[in-house]
Amino acid sequence: MVDHARFDTLLARRARNSRDGVVRVDYAGWKASAADRAALTAYIASLTRLNPLTLTRPEQFAFWANLYNAVTIDVVLDAFPVRSIRDIRSGLIPGPWKRKVASVDGVELSLDDMEHNILRKGWTDPRVHYAVNCAAFGCPNLPLRALRGATLGPSLDVAARAFVNHSRGARFDGNALVVSSIYEWFAEDFGRSDARVIAHLVRYADAPLRTRLQAATRIDRNVYDWTLNATR
Repeated sequence: MVDHARFDTLLARRARNSRDGVVRVDYAGWKASAADRAALTAYIASLTRLNPLTLTRPEQFAFWANLYNAVTIDVVLDAFPVRSIRDIRSGLIPGPWKRKVASVDGVELSLDDMEHNILRKGWTDPRVHYAVNCAAFGCPNLPLRALRGATLGPSLDVAARAFVNHSRGARFDGNALVVSSIYEWFAEDFGRSDARVIAHLVRYADAPLRTRLQAATRIDRNVYDWTLNATR
């Protein structure tokens, strides 16, 4: 069993669900607190000392998603203040995702390795995209508590509903269906067609959005906001 209590405490102190439904992070306060920076470093170290293959499959998923989110926060804190995570570069490439940022069981890994090579390939579950947070306003919310294997399925469903029913996930602009660019960038995870993406959205949408989605036949455009998800 992995102890995620330290991450829970940090999230409770430094992340909050704003009135507009977007979870924002107090990066300024977090960076200014030596104790909270040290606690995050210690939490990440506690994960990287583990061999995730000794965990159950749900616990492995939670392990990788929590590690991704904690390391992303740490990377942002190192560079803060920034307007966007894309301002933190990997050489000439925007964003920190290709840097080797953690060593797990002796293997150096980047954020892209964790998300694409481990979570997406290992689980082929589109809800991966609702579990990892890239520190952008347009991203599905950072979980306010660390994920746990024992409650993983319900937690992922809650995260999916929260995003799909927010204007960042899916909305209508007049009669035009506008969705997050996530559904285009990772189309293979959602079925490779507008119809299957819409069916995925219907699964998690509440009324009246669900009713409008059920009548939709195509996606008209996609949008994404790379602004940092920092508290105002």
